[in-house]
Amino acid sequence: MKTKSLEIIFTHTNRFGEEYHTFVNGQYTTDGGTHLTAFKEALTKALNDYDPKKKYDGDDIRDGLLGAVSVRIMNPVFEGQTKIKFVMNDIKAELVQQMKKEIEAALHRSPSEAEKLLSKVEETGKIRSQLNTIKKQARERSQAVSVRVPQLKDCKNHLKLDKVDKKTGKAEGEDTMIFLTEGQSAGGTLGGARDAMNQAVFFLRGKCLNTCGLNKDVLYKNEEFFNLIKTLDIEETLDHLRYGKIIFATDADVDGLHIRMLLTTFFMRFYRQLILDGRVFILETPLFRVRNKKEHYFCYTDEEREEAIRKCGRGCEITRFKGLGEIDKEDFRGFIGEEMRLTPVTCSDDTDVEKTIKFYMGANTPERKDYIMESLVCDAADF
Repeated sequence: MKTKSLEIIFTHTNRFGEEYHTFVNGQYTTDGGTHLTAFKEALTKALNDYDPKKKYDGDDIRDGLLGAVSVRIMNPVFEGQTKIKFVMNDIKAELVQQMKKEIEAALHRSPSEAEKLLSKVEETGKIRSQLNTIKKQARERSQAVSVRVPQLKDCKNHLKLDKVDKKTGKAEGEDTMIFLTEGQSAGGTLGGARDAMNQAVFFLRGKCLNTCGLNKDVLYKNEEFFNLIKTLDIEETLDHLRYGKIIFATDADVDGLHIRMLLTTFFMRFYRQLILDGRVFILETPLFRVRNKKEHYFCYTDEEREEAIRKCGRGCEITRFKGLGEIDKEDFRGFIGEEMRLTPVTCSDDTDVEKTIKFYMGANTPERKDYIMESLVCDAADF
């Protein structure tokens, strides 16, 4: 939708939440402002006028929405020097009317697309209604776990995003972290080695639920995920996040890698912004210990192991660590200290993420098996 002074584009995605990019005279207004508020109001009014037989809720309309709004105006007024928020409430009503007119015209020009949009909004409304019932049950349950989450060994300090140090520009508690670890064995080692001031541990009960293809109600029906989001305090908003880093600490075996994938799927589907914000990591732990009577080395790769063997000489002892619980508590303290090795979980912010997750974590086992066999590269030296 485009006029001389207004340009709007929007679409629904499979994400949860909403995302907007707004501009005034080409200036990117990261904090939105009057034009964004006007767009949200205009969209709700336009859809309800287009289909007057039903009453659509604004939250249902905007859930999963990705949009961009650009306005051109004489002498715009911004909040502060940075010009990141447009503030001209005196023209809001005029913008709403203009935007509503353009949105309605677009709906009438493409009735088939309009029906798809309304169908998506109706489905979102049904899910929200179900969620409200589940949330009520969850609130009752939360009274029992709010004081103490059974799987959590908490730390004393926590992230406070609303308190920023003027000198460093960092929020208070940015150095806090929580380790998501499998089972009591690894969790016990971590719990004994951690810095109790800044490092928390959340115990997973083995493999968590695969959330691929599941709706958001799983966050309230599944006890483990329910306790996790209560621990992180991200049920209502990510602004309440309690830790600077969320770290997957799993064994270096097939089951451990699978748990990483299950956790990644959970965060990608429901809390992808945490990944985009660079807050989700994988803890790299040593695979080998090489030692002789005088010295020992912990090795994270085959190359490091070979180098350690060369240093220790012939006859050295080589230990392959299968699980985190096999590593001594004193040694583990070094692996989660200043020299801790973390690999960030990353993703591109595009609409194909859901498709990728479905391929790798969905119920398409034969298709995935064919892909693995076709992509497998075998080194003749291994045979």
